[in-house]
Amino acid sequence: MSAEKTVKFRSKSRKERTTRILIYILLTIMSIVWLIPFVYLVFQAFRGESKSMVNYILPKKWSFENFRILFKETNFLSWYKNTLIIALFNAVLQTVIVLSVAYALSRMRFKGRRLIMNIMLILGMFPGFLSMIATYFILKLIGLTSENAIPGLILVYAASSGMGYYIAKGFFDTIPKSLDEAARIDGASRSRVFFRIIMPMSKPIIIYTIMMAFIAPWGDFMYASLITFGHEEAYNVAVGLYKWLDKEHINSYFTVFCAGGLFVSVPVTVLFMALQRYYVEGVTGGAVKG
Repeated sequence: MSAEKTVKFRSKSRKERTTRILIYILLTIMSIVWLIPFVYLVFQAFRGESKSMVNYILPKKWSFENFRILFKETNFLSWYKNTLIIALFNAVLQTVIVLSVAYALSRMRFKGRRLIMNIMLILGMFPGFLSMIATYFILKLIGLTSENAIPGLILVYAASSGMGYYIAKGFFDTIPKSLDEAARIDGASRSRVFFRIIMPMSKPIIIYTIMMAFIAPWGDFMYASLITFGHEEAYNVAVGLYKWLDKEHINSYFTVFCAGGLFVSVPVTVLFMALQRYYVEGVTGGAVKG
């Protein structure tokens, strides 16, 4: 290698190394900023000297009292159970609907297919809260609000889930259609092809869809607060915890709120970390084709 090429190679290596270091520094700073609220939540959850907001982060007295109050003196466990029921039902229903719609639009060719896809694409551009009032009155007419808000919320979350078929359809598009055709020649029905051939090859997108369907109800506040409409026994965790931040309760329940937020975030975080590999595979696989 000539001296000139050696100098260029070393210069290029230094630039790449400098760029990599700067990227790592930037990512580290972003991670620290992202973690600050969670660290604050942890410290406040274990603070024992006061239940109100304070202007310092590190507790002067460490205690589990906030967790005792959370589980013994509030309706948190009831809210947690409601959210878990909604999340489990939604995970099953939404996964079945999304994967079925995605498979049909990926593999089948029928009249109106392109029109249906375009309509769902256009409707997906409008935020869901535009239909909140109409949805509330429809559910109220059939008795699925207030004390019956849990089945009402399940219906709301699952009803339009088929419109989120894009990523699953993109994943199915990457699976060779020759597999379907070979199975069909051997006499397999559409359902048999779907369950026996496509589903075993689609573990990443199945897990991704289940995760997204399960996690969504944990963070929903707008629809849940409207449909439960002040009926405390039907609250999910987001609505229940938010009530502790109003003027009447914040000075007595702020640290309890932090303990509840910590307890809610841990299961979802563990689930995401355990299934992160499948989540990434599902997103990247579904992004290949649209």
